Amino acid sequence: MTIRKNMLAGLAIVATATLGLTACSSGAPTSDASDDAGITVYNAQHESLAQEWVDAFTAETGIKVTIRNGSDTEMSNQIIQEGAASPADVFLTENSPAMAQVENAGLFADVDKATIAQVPADFRPSTGKWTGIAARSTVFVYDSKKISADQLPKSMLDLAKPEWKGKWAASPTGADFQAIVAALLELKGEAATTEWLAGMKENFTAYKGNSTAMKAVNAGEIDAALIYHYYYYGDQAQTGENSKNVTPYYFKNQDPGAFVSVSGGGVLSSSKHAEQAQEFLKFVTGKAGQEILKTGTSFEYPVGSKVASNEKLVPLKELQAPTVDAAKLNSAKVTELMNTAGLL
Repeated sequence: MTIRKNMLAGLAIVATATLGLTACSSGAPTSDASDDAGITVYNAQHESLAQEWVDAFTAETGIKVTIRNGSDTEMSNQIIQEGAASPADVFLTENSPAMAQVENAGLFADVDKATIAQVPADFRPSTGKWTGIAARSTVFVYDSKKISADQLPKSMLDLAKPEWKGKWAASPTGADFQAIVAALLELKGEAATTEWLAGMKENFTAYKGNSTAMKAVNAGEIDAALIYHYYYYGDQAQTGENSKNVTPYYFKNQDPGAFVSVSGGGVLSSSKHAEQAQEFLKFVTGKAGQEILKTGTSFEYPVGSKVASNEKLVPLKELQAPTVDAAKLNSAKVTELMNTAGLL
């Protein structure tokens, strides 16, 4: 039954939240389009972006959406702990490792083929158990008064060399940075990642949050920081006061530092509203959902339905990002290596 048919049949949307409902613990999940309580999204994406998607989706379909917000790891661990009893229908993240964690626990349903068809293979896992919904690029922001263009590192791996001691910052406890390390692990292997993390421990200064690290560069506290691109562009679009002394530098050349992290979306196999949940994911990756990324304030990259990036961004195809299968990003191993290195 299509959404329009449901609406024509006069199924009213009621405000009963699904949060307290307990799903069946056995048996195949069913699509119950007659249940007009709507869907529940466990959201680790930016709250404002997720709300924009939800508002537009509900306006178009009449389907109610309840959001629970949290961090990537917090939400993925909660889903795994809840298992088949999870009230979540859809899971959205900022980065890929949390999606791979839930996938590895066997808790995702296959994404509808129509949704998969909207997202190029570079921005979704090979398994088809979830899909990319947006993307963010690694970037090295620096103070050009302290570092000249010819002094910039050729590779992210150079930041572990002695000449970079005390010159750069990062936020190692965040999912953003750990996704970058996960990509390094997948691209270069455990030995190279262990060596780089040891060098990082010697050289870097820890800040809590990418925005805080960028502000430290802007304030002259540190020469540079490894963050994601949209912190710079978001600040520039506002007052620019936290980035006026900051210049973004892209590693490119398929370097691990050119990693583009895919934000993910997936439908839980335990969902009792599978048809509506799949419809939501199709909307987010469709033209209307991706246009919100192009014209909104998140400054993340659209990845689906051939929607172009915000014109203020370096075009996605010019970033020369390395090819990484998002399904292979190993967050558990990253946590282990970073703990061993003394970074967590």
